[in-house]
Formats: sequence, C-alpha cells, structure tokens
Amino acid sequence: MPDLLLELRSEEIPARMQRKAAGDLKKLLTDDLVEAGLTYEAAREYWTPRRLALDIRGLTARSKDISEEIKGPSTKAPEQAVQGFLRKAGLASIAEAHVHSDSKKGDFYVAHIAKPGRPAEQIIAELVPGIIRNFPWPKSMRWGPASAKPGSLRWVRPLQSILCTFGPETEEPVVVDFEIDGIRSGNVTYGHRFHAPGAITVRRFDDYVAKLEAAKVVLDADRRKEIILADARNVAFASGLDLVEDEGLLEEVSGLVEWPVVLMGEFEQDFLAIPAEVIRLTIRANQKCFVTTRQISPLEGEMSPQATEGVASREAPASPVRDRESRQVVPTPSGLPAISPSRGEISQSPLSNRFILTANIEAKDGGKEIAHGNGKVVRARLSDALYFWKTDQGDLPDLDQLQASAQKFRLDLKKPLDQRMARLDHLNVTFHAKLGTQGERVERIARLAEELAPIVAQSISPLEGEMAGRPEGVPSAGATRSGLSKKEEVGARRETTPSVAFGDISPSRGEVTALARRAAVLAKADLTTEVVGEFPELQGAMGRKYALLQGEHPSVAAAIEEHYKPQGPSDRVPTDPVSVAVALADKLDTLVGFWAIDEKPTGSKDPYALRRAALGVVRILVENGVRLPLQRQFLNSLFGLTFNRGNRFSVVWRADDEGDFTTGVGSADDLISERAGSLSSEIRGVELPDHSASEIIADLLSFFHDRLKVYLRDQGARHDLIDAVLAAGSRPISPLEGEMSAKPTEGGAVPPASHSVAPPSALPGISPSRGEIGQSSNDDLLQIVRRVEALGSFLDTEDGKNLLAGTKRAANIVVAEEKKATAIASSVEPALFREDAEKTLFAAVNQAERQAGEAIQNEDFSAAMLALSVLREPVDSFFEKVLVNDEDQAVRANRLALLARIRAATDRVADFSKIAG
Repeated sequence: MPDLLLELRSEEIPARMQRKAAGDLKKLLTDDLVEAGLTYEAAREYWTPRRLALDIRGLTARSKDISEEIKGPSTKAPEQAVQGFLRKAGLASIAEAHVHSDSKKGDFYVAHIAKPGRPAEQIIAELVPGIIRNFPWPKSMRWGPASAKPGSLRWVRPLQSILCTFGPETEEPVVVDFEIDGIRSGNVTYGHRFHAPGAITVRRFDDYVAKLEAAKVVLDADRRKEIILADARNVAFASGLDLVEDEGLLEEVSGLVEWPVVLMGEFEQDFLAIPAEVIRLTIRANQKCFVTTRQISPLEGEMSPQATEGVASREAPASPVRDRESRQVVPTPSGLPAISPSRGEISQSPLSNRFILTANIEAKDGGKEIAHGNGKVVRARLSDALYFWKTDQGDLPDLDQLQASAQKFRLDLKKPLDQRMARLDHLNVTFHAKLGTQGERVERIARLAEELAPIVAQSISPLEGEMAGRPEGVPSAGATRSGLSKKEEVGARRETTPSVAFGDISPSRGEVTALARRAAVLAKADLTTEVVGEFPELQGAMGRKYALLQGEHPSVAAAIEEHYKPQGPSDRVPTDPVSVAVALADKLDTLVGFWAIDEKPTGSKDPYALRRAALGVVRILVENGVRLPLQRQFLNSLFGLTFNRGNRFSVVWRADDEGDFTTGVGSADDLISERAGSLSSEIRGVELPDHSASEIIADLLSFFHDRLKVYLRDQGARHDLIDAVLAAGSRPISPLEGEMSAKPTEGGAVPPASHSVAPPSALPGISPSRGEIGQSSNDDLLQIVRRVEALGSFLDTEDGKNLLAGTKRAANIVVAEEKKATAIASSVEPALFREDAEKTLFAAVNQAERQAGEAIQNEDFSAAMLALSVLREPVDSFFEKVLVNDEDQAVRANRLALLARIRAATDRVADFSKIAG
C-alpha cells in the first residue's frame, strides 16, 4: 500500500515546542484522513530544529464509494419542511428525491445519495493547507511582504518549504501538489544549514532519512539524545570526570542541534566556591551545558568502580568513538551510576571546573574556539553568581529601617538571613491581595507551626524526651497496598535509617516548638536574596545553605528547604519533625486562606496548586504516622486570619435584636459559636463569599477526603472500602440502647501536646456546646487509612465475606422498612424474643458492640474487626430460623430494632452497604 511523507521546513523552532508540534501534526492529519474515508497502518512523527516530518505507512490509495439514504418529511408536509430537507440532502429540487411508502406513516421523501470515492492525493492536497493555516502553535508570526495582507500565513518561524510525496514502494512516488501563500509542495528538502545547505531530492521516507543523514542531519530526536548522552559521558570519562545527567536539559539540547558534536569547556577553579546548585543552574540556564563531577577514587584495597551492563571498561578508548557515517553510539564507560539529584543535593561528588557543551557543527579546529567562547560566557555568568552569593552573606544597607520587623519576629539583625526576613516584612511584599503580605503570612505560619510541633513530635518520636532522627522519604520495607507497613496496621511506627542529608537529628521535645517557630520565621527569608531572585527554583535550597552558614540548628536549616515538599506524587516527604511541622503549617495556611476567599480549584484549573498542597498534607501525615485532627487545625488557621490576630477578616455576628454587627474574635472557638455568621474582609474593596467558618471548614474537609481517595487508590486500596469508611465516620451519632456512646465530653478542647492519642469523639478537639461544625470522625486521615487497612484485611477472610453478606441483608431490610414508614422499636426488648436465634444474636451484638467499642477507643481497628466477626454465625442463624415480618407488630418492630443494632455495630468501623460483594 502507498506511503505518505510530509515535511514542513522552517527557520529554527524553539526546542520546547518541537515534540508537541510534531505530535499535533500527526494527530491532526491522521484524524482528518480517517474522517475523509482513508485508513492507514502506522504513523510516526519526527522533528529537528528546522523541520517537522511525518511518515504514514499503508495509507489507502482511494476512499471508498459511499451510498446512503436520507429520510425526509411526508409528501404532505409544508413547503418549509421540504426546503429544509433539500438543503440537508444537497438536492436542487424535490424532483431529485424518491418517494417511499409506509403502511402507517404514508408516503414520504427519501434522498438517495451516492458519493464516489476520491484519490488519496486529492484528499491530502485539500487537508494539509488547512492544517498548516490553523496549526495550534503557542506563539506564531507573520513574515515577508505577504504579512501585510489580512489572513496571511502564520507559523512559529518563517516556513520555507514543504515536501509531500505519496506512492507505494514498488512504484515511483508522486508529489502531492498544493500551494499555500506562495509555497508550493515538492520533493525537495535541504540538509544542514552550514555543512550541506544545497537542495536534496527525495522519493520516500527511507530515501529521505538516508540523504538527510548524509547531509549532516539526524532526523530522529531520540537518536540525537542518545548520541549527545553517550558522547558526553565519553568526553567526561576521558578527563577523569563523571557527567551530571539532566533529562530535561538533554531534551532541550537535542532540539537545538541537527548534527550534535559534544565538546568540553572549562572555567576557573575559584568559581567552585559557589554552591554547586548555583553553578549548575547558571551553566544550564544560560549556556544549555552539562556540569561534571570529579570521580570518587576508591580507597586502597577496594574494588575499583567498574562500568556495568554494556558499559566499556576503563581500558576502552578515552575519546568518544562514533562512526560519523553510521552515527553508531559507543556505550558509556561511566564508573558511577546515573545521578538523579534532589534539590539541594547535586551529587555525592564535588563539581569540577569542566562542563559539557553541544555544538551543531564539526569545526575545522576540533571545536577549540567554540569551547573557548562558551567558557568566556560561562565565566561572565559565574562572576555574576559569585557576586550574588557574596552579597547575600553581607549586611543590608538599610538595617536601621528594619528594627520594627526584627522586634516583631524576634530576629537577630547581626545575621544575614534574619536581615532578609526583616526586609521581606518591611517591604510589605504581597502574597495575595485578599490574604495580605508575606510578612503577615509568615507570622501565621510561625504560630501554627508552634502549635503543630508538639503533636508532630509526639507522633514521630516514641521515646520520652527524645526525638528520633528520621530519613528523608525512605519508604518502609514492608509497605502494603494502603501505604502503611504491617506494623502500622495496629498502630506501630515505621522503622527507618538516619537521614543521609543532614544526619541523625535528635532535638529534645522541649526544643521542637522553638525550632519550629524559628524555621517558620526564616522559611521565606531567602525570597529576598540575590541568588533566589536570579534563580527562583532555588528557593528553600539557598535558605538552607544560608541558615547553616549563620549557625542555625540543622533541623531549622532542613525545614527551610523541606517545607515546600512534597511538590508532587513522586517527590519525597519531609520526615524531620521540625520540617514536618513547618510544611504542614505552610500548606494548611495556604489552603484555609484560599478557601476563605473562595479561590478554590475548579475543574482542571488550579492556579494556586491547592490540590498539590492538600495531597502533600495527606502524604506527610500518613507516611509519617502523624495523628492530627484537621478540623481543629483548620479552625486555628482561620483564626489566624481574623481581625484580632491577622487583621484580615472579621465576623458578622447575630445580635439579640435579630440584627447583626461586625467585629473580630477573641478565640478560635468564637468562629463556630451559634451567633457567628459569615466572614467579612477588613480591606476596602475586598468582598468575601457569604460563608461561615463552619461551612468553610466542612467544605475543605470534603476536599481533603477527595485527595485522600486519590492517594489511597494510587496505593492500591479499593475505592469501595474508602467510601465505606468515610461514610461511617460522617454519619450522625444517634446510638440505640445498648450501644457505646460516641458523644464527646463537654468542653472537648484540644488535648495537651503530651497527650499521644486524639480523643475518639465525633468532633475531635471541638466542643459541640460551642457550635457543632459537623459530627464526623473523619478529620484524622491516619485513622481513616488504618481503618481501610483493617477492613480490607478482614474482608479477605471467610468470616468477613459472610458477615458482609449478612450485614448488608440486615441493613437492606431496615432501609426498606424505613422507607415504608414501618414502626421500628427505639430499643430491643428481650422479653419479646420468641426464638433462640434472636436471643443468641442479641447476646452476640452486645458482646460485639462492647469489644469493638473498646478496640476503637484504643484505635485497634484490627481488634474491632475481630470483635465483629463473632456476629457471623448468629446472623446466619437468625436469617435461617427467624421471620422478621412477624404478624405481631410489636415482635416485628423488636426484630427490626435488632437488625438496626447489627447495622449500628458494624457502622462503627465502616458502612457495609457501600462495600461491593
């Protein structure tokens, strides 16, 4: 079958646009061809800096003939309906239509349409110009004299030629002829801009690739990447260095060259005093070059690092070897594994003063002048970076104006990072128009971090007076489908090794609160540094370096960098207690603030990355085993934004005379009092939605549940088990007689920091007497995860499967009778029992409720499931021997109450009606 070759050659296309543009070209053309009645076997796109190419194999030579019937109106229909039918069918008059008869509907018009197939060349010639004119470039331009005319062609860079051939392998292909803005398609392309600028006539794809290769153009972008990477490794190895690999940079560089030639440049050793991250970003951002590290020399008696899996030994040639005709890539003789650095840790080895660059030509002098010229530019850029680095360690010129800010945050203006924090506050840098300045936000985060630090420390550190050193994102060896280790299923913590990044940090519990506040105060200070101003992606990482230079505690320095983490599902979570407290405070303040001003994610739009922040909170809590009542923390964070503390919001209160007045609040609990209404802004011109604090908190908690579902599903948990646990936790508490009450004690305030277990109430930490936010035990995400884990394990057993079936049957009967308004007794009366199975089930329910309630209070959900398993046989026996709908109304109501007790007992852990099976 025929093949189609299409090339659109232009001036240099920005590297970041090339891959997507080639994919768009493939999709647009193949979709249009299929819609036009053609089929194809395979299609693949290619791109270089100067061309987009498409190879479509097995394209049908002609579209099929089409015959269809279009049914029209009745022959008695009004003229307007007949005219509409003619337009739809494309008929000139009604005489061209046929009349069909129907025994029920009578006579009606039918148009018989016959569309003969068309040659593929004709279809292609019609489609390609339209695709070119409407191509979805992010940015495009007009050029030349034609650009002055309306509707002139737009392309990302001036389009120079179009190559389009079509035909089978056994015949001479034809040129698909079309023209667009004076550019006529043909069978001619051009090679490398400098090495082979002459015209090249091609026939089909194989011929096209071979001739481009001979003209110094490597068409396949992935091959260019392989060549660059292999040659870069070889060049570095030849100088006793290792390449610091960078996939993003490799992708970009492969889009800058058509004939990659790898060279090595260098700069002065003195510049190595600059942090490695800054050197790497300077060279990467400005010159698109790779950095190298010095190879680690093995100690005497150790085995020398040997290349692995197809990698040449050290006896291999030192220089890069490649057959320039075949462009075969030589395997890489690297002595170290590939480096995949995290922010703040470029490599275990120190950087060298050599860098790898990729030229687009084979210079006559071997590239010496090219390397020298790049070195001059790199030295200039590094000189700037060195100036920034030294400036950030010096005193600011306006220290006398920063005294007020220093006093507010208890800063030491003798320290450079403290000076930068004072300046950030003094300059009133806006965080968000409705949420205030960065200084105000830092104050809120610091206060919240102080409150969170003891809770985090208690959860992470099991020993009195000691804080366990935690690794950075090291997963548990026995991780299960829910993300928890087997020990964690019954409440144990994850065992891990000390952190590589900053050692075994063990501040005492008494220090944690102070360290958390100090870290929170300095967390945003590096935003005003010169280095971060030049390289915003280094925020946090530079703050950590500056903190260590001025003698801050390692936990404080680590928290400054890690409070931004995790920044995605694959990013590690902070595990040092101080880092965890500050990261949680930062994310909770962001989420609560944007919820308060009603700037929530909508559909695919999430400009403030709130989904990522919520998922970060979920991962931090679950993967570190931290117990945290979220509703209380939402309330505390919202309180930080109110009039008396944050000077941002106030509350509309309902007065005794049914009117209202606006003022601040004295405590967090005032926000959820019975008279508290919606929030209002203290800033002129800023209006807030008509939502109370309770409504904001409830909506945000629901958002967290959605993020938790996403997280657990990614871990392999069943969606129905998650729904079952969440549904049980959110159900209002109305215990029948004999059940253990889940009513919180009066004035259920937040437990002291030393209390290791959160209250098992429906409203953790929030007194219902001061306005109930919502009776839910679902604000403890770790508890939800453990309940899902226990439920999954229980339902994998035979007892679990049978109990599920019996419980769902009992629940369905109760629900059906409730819908019919059938009388159900308020309590179970043993005197009305007539069958032994009723008595046995009643005793089993009492036992299960008591034991399950005790297990739940101890948060041993596996034990709670075990307690419920005793119901299996009594439930089965009850349904076999007892007729629920007894003729005696009192007996029937009593039996229905007994079934309701079964549902209530199991609902303490999960709503079994939500579980499939």
